[in-house]
Amino acid sequence: MRAPFSVVIITGASSGLGASLAKAYAAPRVALGLQGRDRRRLQATALACEAKGATVNTAIIDVTDAPAMASWLREFDDRHPVDLLIANAGTSAGPDPDSPSEGTETAARQVGVNLLGAINTVEPLLPALCARGRGRIAAVASIAAYRGLPYSPGYCASKAGLRAYAEALRPRLERHRIGVTVVCPGFFDSPMTDRFDGPTPFLLSSDGAARIVKRGIDRGRRRVAFPRPLVLGLQFCDIAPAFIGDAILRRYRFQIHSA
Repeated sequence: MRAPFSVVIITGASSGLGASLAKAYAAPRVALGLQGRDRRRLQATALACEAKGATVNTAIIDVTDAPAMASWLREFDDRHPVDLLIANAGTSAGPDPDSPSEGTETAARQVGVNLLGAINTVEPLLPALCARGRGRIAAVASIAAYRGLPYSPGYCASKAGLRAYAEALRPRLERHRIGVTVVCPGFFDSPMTDRFDGPTPFLLSSDGAARIVKRGIDRGRRRVAFPRPLVLGLQFCDIAPAFIGDAILRRYRFQIHSA
């Protein structure tokens, strides 16, 4: 199918990359379904999209609430058959740099939002998308999906799981003419990055990151990963002998402060 897409659902649309993608796709005769948890910020995104001529439906739902997500997604799709679904909602956390443990609750929350939340976003619409035989799914993972970082184990695990899930979906859905784009971005300006205490090389604006992601999705790319130097660095750490990757990443110290 050709871009621009006319019906787009974006989770995590209240700020950061999700908000920027929503505004990038907003246009006359475009229907947007926007999910978020911050009512004020999500409303601001919706108003900006409506100002560009889009029809907007918002949902204040936690993506970990599978029944609520399924209900909203299917109701929206009944009224506006979806042709682009962007699973973007995410959260981050991490242990104190000097603590050996992140804690079960913290790690589980990240897996719940970043991985299970994406599954809760994608699975309810698969039957309808496949029945129509058109559409695209984009899963926003992270360059952290390429190699576990010692100061954010739960986050890396959740994003690696999301990357693997979306990569597995792609060949399964091709026969139904559904495309899948796996997005692995580096650092970009967002409330999540504001809580990151450490180096943020090649930092982009959220609008700049959204332009890269949108271009990749619209061109039907299977993978969108950037910036290239960080992607290559983490891929090297993954394929190199483990002691080499460990030694390199041990020196990259950071802390993710609580929201």
